[in-house]
Amino acid sequence: MKLVGASRGRWRDCKNSCCVLCISAVGQLGGPQTSQVTEWRNLDPRRMQMPQGNPLLLSYTLQELLAKDTVQVELIPEKKGLFLKHVEYEVSSQRFKSSVYRRYNDFVVFHEVLLHKFPYRMVPALPPKRVLGADREFIEGRRRALKRFINLVARHPPFSEDVLLKLFLSFSGSDFLPADIQTQFAMSRELIRNVYNSFYKLRDRAERIASRAIDNAADLLIFGKELSALGSDTTPLPSWAALHLSTWGSLKQALKGLSVEFALLADKAAQQGKKEENDVVEKLNLFLDLLQSYKDLCERHEKGVLHKHQRALHKYGLMKRQMMSAAHGREPESVEQLESRIVEQENVIQTMELRNYFSLYCLHQETQLVHVYLPLTSHILGAFVNSQIQGHKEMSKVWNDLKPKLSCLFAGPHSVLTPPRSPQEDGMCPH
Repeated sequence: MKLVGASRGRWRDCKNSCCVLCISAVGQLGGPQTSQVTEWRNLDPRRMQMPQGNPLLLSYTLQELLAKDTVQVELIPEKKGLFLKHVEYEVSSQRFKSSVYRRYNDFVVFHEVLLHKFPYRMVPALPPKRVLGADREFIEGRRRALKRFINLVARHPPFSEDVLLKLFLSFSGSDFLPADIQTQFAMSRELIRNVYNSFYKLRDRAERIASRAIDNAADLLIFGKELSALGSDTTPLPSWAALHLSTWGSLKQALKGLSVEFALLADKAAQQGKKEENDVVEKLNLFLDLLQSYKDLCERHEKGVLHKHQRALHKYGLMKRQMMSAAHGREPESVEQLESRIVEQENVIQTMELRNYFSLYCLHQETQLVHVYLPLTSHILGAFVNSQIQGHKEMSKVWNDLKPKLSCLFAGPHSVLTPPRSPQEDGMCPH
């Protein structure tokens, strides 16, 4: 999709969303109801850091306030829409070393957001909206009033430190974005989709490996308990087996003692399984949650902002065709009504265009955030390898300690206890 350049440098959004640019940038406040209590919540004594000295006294002098920033607002009369001229202003900030284009409605949105976020602060009033037949004197007076408004805001202590002001004075739509942002977005989405699919499979395998270790622990514990039960059996031997009474008694005693080692083996296997669940599976789940949130964001961009932008463009095209038909039929009233609707639709398109810009800007930032998390792969693999090494090392030690205790289980000629020999020792082929 080719981005329309008509609203280059705009900072504008519909009032119903309470300026998606600001709200998104300051933490997704979600709307006026939430932002109205933002400042009140900040009054929590546990979170406040009281300034040194008397907290009831303002610590700024006039010179310090004036030095915070100087903002210039200049008229740009050349900017115009399809039928009616739109007055635009170039807003330049010394503090942020920025210059952006703003319209009166942009100031209105910014003013409303300030009122919502700072309900207990002095928010300067805006000059009145444009009236029909406004002359140069009215436009110049409004420019001066807007300049006074933005300078008072830029020098107000709480306002001057808020991200809303920085966005208004410095965010300029597509200027922040690379020229090939659409191509980058498509490539990044495909890459992250493939990464997600691979990590999803890795997570499933890791879960199975950890589950097998825990199942192995349960089997080893039951195995040891059965050996203990066998060694504790008190059933008397029949008379014809009395010759082997001493051998059976020794075997039972040995079997009963082996349960301790098998319980220890079970404990080591369970520890390995839990460690892999915590250090491997959970980290994989963490990364998968991040990747899923990126996929959801891409879907919201395509089905939300991008879809609405394309729909607004389509409606705009229909209106233009209707306008041409009405003009050809020489119906003055219809032409005027359509002209008004087209101007309104042009504003909608500009709003959707800027939303698309900001959505792509956020996607660009979120894509980089995902790539920052990619090295987590090495941490996950390292945790998996270390778990396997440590687990097998500890279990190998227990198995080696267990092996000498097996010698009493095997009786050789003349009652000499010997362990079984390997096939090679018997002169037999291993096959």
